[in-house]
Amino acid sequence: MSVIIPAYNSMPELTACVTSAMEQTLGPDEIEIIAVDDGSTDGTGAELDRLARTCSRMRVVHQPNSGGAGGPRNTGLDLARGDYVFFLDSDDYLGPDALRRMVAMADENRTDVVLGKMVSVGGRAVPTAVFSHNQPRTDIFSSAAYRTLGCWKLFRRSLIERLGLRFPPYRNCEDKPFTAAAYLNADGISVVADYDCYYSRNRQNGNNLTLTAADLVHRMDGTRLCFETVARYLEPGPRRDRIMRRHVEWELCGPLRALLPRESERRAREHFYPQFRHWARSYVSDGLFRSLAPPDRLIVHLLRTDRYEDLMTVARNAKEDAARDNVVDKGRVYWSHPFFRDPAKAVPDDCFDVTDRLPVHHELTEVSWTGDGHVLRLTGHARIESLGPLQPTTRLILRPNGFRHPDIPVPVTVGTAVRPGDDPATGFTVDVDLRTADAGSPLKDGLWDVHLDVRAQGVRRTVRLRTTSTATDSRRATPPRREPAADARPGTEPATARPFLTAQGHFSLEVRSPDAGAASPVTEVAWDPSRRATLVVSGRLTGEAGGPRPTALHAEADRGSVREVPLLYARDGSRSFTARMPVRKLRPGRWTLTLRTEAPGRRLPVRATTELPGTRWFRTSRLGYPYYAKPLRNGPRGTLVLRVAPIRLVAAVRRLLG
Repeated sequence: MSVIIPAYNSMPELTACVTSAMEQTLGPDEIEIIAVDDGSTDGTGAELDRLARTCSRMRVVHQPNSGGAGGPRNTGLDLARGDYVFFLDSDDYLGPDALRRMVAMADENRTDVVLGKMVSVGGRAVPTAVFSHNQPRTDIFSSAAYRTLGCWKLFRRSLIERLGLRFPPYRNCEDKPFTAAAYLNADGISVVADYDCYYSRNRQNGNNLTLTAADLVHRMDGTRLCFETVARYLEPGPRRDRIMRRHVEWELCGPLRALLPRESERRAREHFYPQFRHWARSYVSDGLFRSLAPPDRLIVHLLRTDRYEDLMTVARNAKEDAARDNVVDKGRVYWSHPFFRDPAKAVPDDCFDVTDRLPVHHELTEVSWTGDGHVLRLTGHARIESLGPLQPTTRLILRPNGFRHPDIPVPVTVGTAVRPGDDPATGFTVDVDLRTADAGSPLKDGLWDVHLDVRAQGVRRTVRLRTTSTATDSRRATPPRREPAADARPGTEPATARPFLTAQGHFSLEVRSPDAGAASPVTEVAWDPSRRATLVVSGRLTGEAGGPRPTALHAEADRGSVREVPLLYARDGSRSFTARMPVRKLRPGRWTLTLRTEAPGRRLPVRATTELPGTRWFRTSRLGYPYYAKPLRNGPRGTLVLRVAPIRLVAAVRRLLG
């Protein structure tokens, strides 16, 4: 792989930077270091030459000053020969095992871009959200990767060359369009979050480009190219809006608010304002507009309607106005900005509406069973920020997960103290009677997500009920099991109700009737010998088997994705059925297989009658990516679970070699 280091007047930080690349555990034969001296005058060039004499893998290029980091990075790219490229700024440095871990992540998951965890040195701001956990394979729509557009990442060089990517000759924001284009065309992104890979620091002399070239004049060209890059690679719609939002918030509204008032009146009005207005009108769709925070919505509205004077007033007073209170009117909450409902300004109320952005602070603190095990009692506290006590109309909502059924509202008792120190006005208790919760009928089989419809001052916010790990008790971990009454009809009374917490701490309830664990009608599970990666499930309904008729083979991923294929019944009246599931079309993950029945929410287990082997296939063609599917043990109630994932070629070779 190739490490490219652009350097301009980088002493004394340069030595530690280059040394950190030399001492990587990836191995001396795996790394080439290309350091480009961009016309330095402080001894940087001489220090690079000295370091190169100690390392045969290091190459130094001296060139006239280009005015920014993009020029020397491009020089390094032209010389790079590694399968991967990593851009290391000369004032930063790497953790010793950083490149080995990042290359392994890319190799094993066949991803084109790898983000290594960044660490702040001396207070320099670094992104944190994307590094909450390792992500072997993700994308910009499923992660927070797009929040960080700096180029301090591992890129597959074939991606860079296929796109013809090079850095534009700008002093600031030159790396954002480069990284954006790579993200938008990458076949997968990985995140290494369990190791400190990249240490980012400010220079002792304070001449970081992000500090010395922070004015609007240095930002505008890079910002324009960011918008154009997203528009080039994404069609209009929600996906483009999601990515564009980052640039509207960080490259349009933020700099306009902070930097435009510093410019002279003539340059602000004649040079910068027309560009900001063009971006607001060209790239902010109505859907994107509604997703913005009110301060940004107001700026975009004034740009769209060509109101320069009002825009400058808003920008100059942004700090003071951000601290203003909210007002409540007819169930909506509005930012109390001076322009709000000022007839002379005529700005729509939508620009100030903060209702859906108000934080809802809530927690489930206790779970217990009452009423001989039929009533689930939930206790907790909740409040909408700055809106005072809960209203008696606050409700619990049981919402079906994975099957069709109307939401079930359950009354809540509010104003109960939960624990010492809590405001009684924010406490609530709710009893869910499983025998009568569904309009007087028992709660139907299935998975129910539990929400809280929080109400205060006529304002409503609905949130998933959640708890903290400290509130988890054994009553939630060990679900109670109730036997139906002797005279109960099948399906009229739930036998098992299992409250549990999701991985995100959300509270859910699984309800299963006695026949949910009945014998499976499946008689054979096997791979189709003529079509690799197609699972064939066969079965037969016996005369003794009652209950609902199965209609489809249902595959559900841990993350909620669902794929179904119909059961095909024999025409000879034998009640035999077959289903063919093309596993090659399933995304990587764990998939639980069941038989969906005619009864809403009712599914029967699929159990492998014999030892089912794994299978392998190529994702697209013989030259595509190899994938595998293999059965896992200990599925819920013995149900078959398949793991689908790409084959990690490096790990496979290592196993073969012992």
